[in-house]
Parts: sequence; structure tokens; C-alpha cells
Amino acid sequence: MIRAQNIFIVGPMGAGKSTVGRQLAEALSYTFRDSDQEIQRRTGVDIPTIFEFEGEEGFRARERQVIIDLVAEERIVLATGGGVVINAENRQDLAARGVVIYLHCSPEQQHARTARDRNRPLLDTDEPLDRLRELMETRDPLYRQVADLVVSTEKRGTSSVVKEILRRLEESAAGGL
Repeated sequence: MIRAQNIFIVGPMGAGKSTVGRQLAEALSYTFRDSDQEIQRRTGVDIPTIFEFEGEEGFRARERQVIIDLVAEERIVLATGGGVVINAENRQDLAARGVVIYLHCSPEQQHARTARDRNRPLLDTDEPLDRLRELMETRDPLYRQVADLVVSTEKRGTSSVVKEILRRLEESAAGGL
């Protein structure tokens, strides 16, 4: 079907990276991995706890090591954390080891999807929507820089997004992505 050894999904929190990634992996008979889940598995604590005790810098160091390890695997669909693109080495590793898909949605859509989620330390603020807008302004160019495909998840169901990705991967493979 496709030539991609690995598929890496980037994008903001609430874009649907894990949900889409799971279904995409199933459709391709690939292994699904989630970098945030792997960090939690390795540390034995949730992401907010890591932020509380180590700060964002400590979390990003852990995330970097997980990315190094996971991009070395084969035939995986990897859902990354929203901030993975901040680190230039992460961007280089992702781009070099697979097809990178940027799942895009507006800060307003992100807010609607994450409003009740208490596992989002970067949204622990009085104005989470403003914070989501700030993060998007900073990170969107980085997501686009690393992405082979950009797919909108705005007001779309998971199966629709997965079908579009599969179609576009097939087209890209035929065209030599």
C-alpha cells in the first residue's frame, strides 16, 4: 500500500493525534505508539506531576529521549505531544525517519475538545483559550516546517480524517513521497 516505514503525527493538543493515530495504525497494521503515554509509562507518573516537579524543561528532556527511542522503531504510527516540535533535533529525527502528518485545528476547536481535561499542564491558566492561541502562533510554523502532509481535523470525525490520510498517503506513495 504505502512505502512509509513510520508515520509520525504532530499537531496541537486536542487535534486528535492519539485517536486518529490508533485508527490509522489499525488500518495499516502498524504498531501504535504515543510519546506522552511512553513518558508516563517510564516515569510511573502523569504529565502534570512531571511538570510540577521538573518543570517544562524536565518534561522536554524526557520527551527528547523518548523520541530518540521511538523513531528507531519500524512500522509504527507515533502520536507525539503537542510541543515536540519545539526541539529542532526532534523535528530533524521525525522528518528523517518517516512521514510526518500535521493534524491541524483551530484554537477554538482545541479548547472545545480539551476544556474538561485536567491532564494538560500548559492549560492550567485563567485564560486557556488565549494560551492555546499563543501556542498555535508559536508552533504552527514548526508543525508546517516538519510536515509532509497537513490534514485538518476541524469539526471532523476520526474516520473521515483517517480516510483522508490513507488516500493522501496512497497518492504520495504513487508520486514518490
